[in-house]
Amino acid sequence: MDHPKTTSRRILVMGVSGSGKSHIGRLLAERLGVEFIDGDDHHPQANIDKMARGIPLNDDDRQGWLDTLAGLIADYHRRDASLVIGCSALKRRYRDQLRSGDPALAILFLEGSREQLLERLTSREGHFFTGEAMLESQLADLEPPGSDEAITLNIGDSPESLAAAFIASLDSTYC
Repeated sequence: MDHPKTTSRRILVMGVSGSGKSHIGRLLAERLGVEFIDGDDHHPQANIDKMARGIPLNDDDRQGWLDTLAGLIADYHRRDASLVIGCSALKRRYRDQLRSGDPALAILFLEGSREQLLERLTSREGHFFTGEAMLESQLADLEPPGSDEAITLNIGDSPESLAAAFIASLDSTYC
């Protein structure tokens, strides 16, 4: 992954629902002293309503949402401002769309077993994304990024360990 040296970074924390994107993203942003944006906060109401009814999103549903997130990334890139953003980014073309905002977008893929993810989802309250069927849909859509595209870490480690490992990898890979 050859990227030009820069004073700022745009970082995507990706994975299926329940992988800890928001928690790890906030932790990374705090440690790096930058802003965190939760991609879920930018879903149109129709998407939120659909997921709340247990209906998985399709490519058409995600298109406008991904355009919005790519625009946010582009805005931070233009301003040479750092950002951590959490987004499922399940498919390579979704990540390509997000990278249209910054070709040097650093990506952390939070990987976990179906069992780990389901346990996390069933214990979480107050989130519009729930249920085994929704998780199965995301796992079916997931195109895990390769090492040429992302740094992959397993969610079995503590959030603090994950953040530290990613920052260490980020410094050696993207500097």
